[in-house]
Amino acid sequence: MFKSKRIVLTSLVALFIGIICITTSNFLNTKGVKANQSQTHQTTKTNQNNHFKRESESDSVSGKTNDSHAHWATNPTGEKYTTIAHRGASGYAPEHTFQSYDKSHNELGASYIEIDLQRTKDGHLVAMHDETVNRTTNGHGRVDHYTLKQLKQLDAGSWFNKANPKYANKKYKNAKVPTLDEILDRYGKNANYYIETKSPDVYPGMEKQLLNTLARHGMLTNSSLKNGHVMLQSFSGDSLQKLHQMNPNVPLIKLMNKFELTNASDQDLKAIKSYAVGVGPEYTDLNIKNTRHLKDLGFLVHPYTVNNVNDMRRLNQYGVDGVFTNYADLYKAVSKNQ
Repeated sequence: MFKSKRIVLTSLVALFIGIICITTSNFLNTKGVKANQSQTHQTTKTNQNNHFKRESESDSVSGKTNDSHAHWATNPTGEKYTTIAHRGASGYAPEHTFQSYDKSHNELGASYIEIDLQRTKDGHLVAMHDETVNRTTNGHGRVDHYTLKQLKQLDAGSWFNKANPKYANKKYKNAKVPTLDEILDRYGKNANYYIETKSPDVYPGMEKQLLNTLARHGMLTNSSLKNGHVMLQSFSGDSLQKLHQMNPNVPLIKLMNKFELTNASDQDLKAIKSYAVGVGPEYTDLNIKNTRHLKDLGFLVHPYTVNNVNDMRRLNQYGVDGVFTNYADLYKAVSKNQ
């Protein structure tokens, strides 16, 4: 009887041990599966995060935008970023004078001398931004009320010394308003020119006169145009279309007023593309999305007027092709590292 009890007891112990082993094995297997599932989930989550991060980075400002879009238009000068000296080195010297142009071209090494055109009473194209002489000379009245001889009597430099004492220079006193012919004679094909028909409605026939002047100085040859010696710009689409009809080989830039870009439809932009190779928006209208859209449409993008280095850097990162600036040296320094 005791032997029988021992057998039963031994069997029960063995059964209990077996149950414990099976339960432990199942628990460990389940834990292993969960651990593997957790690891797999974590790996998947990490991969997803990396994927989203890469997508975010690809859509963010990288600073290498132009390098990854081989189909985008490039500057005729061959530069990734072109430096357009707005009215010359106008941050350092009186605008639209030889003092300003010399500094931008000879000292700062800007890509382009930017020139605004007005016309005198006796028909000479001269470099001046405003339709009047009031702001930048000691004279008063409209440019087209002055003959060239009268205009040459004005002091176009002293105002700068008063307005910018930090950069004042006695050599700026009695600076003269230059004609387009004089500018082209002075720098010739050693410089590039970014010329605006400033008030085409005021000066009928300005477009033809401009092209004739450029041709006379050898600036409209295939070689000159191919090397980017000349770009013409205007806020007036009509003026640019006249230029395009007269000479379709000259690269044209459509300048855009504040909010004009943000209000423009694709149809509007494609109409501009029919005659212009690029656009010059007011720089605060640009963001990474619309800059890349303009580039995808085939435009060069040259915003104006950018004088802050942080804005310069940000716009380059968006994918612009250059900027108008009063400080060519600052933009060249920023662009060198991007």
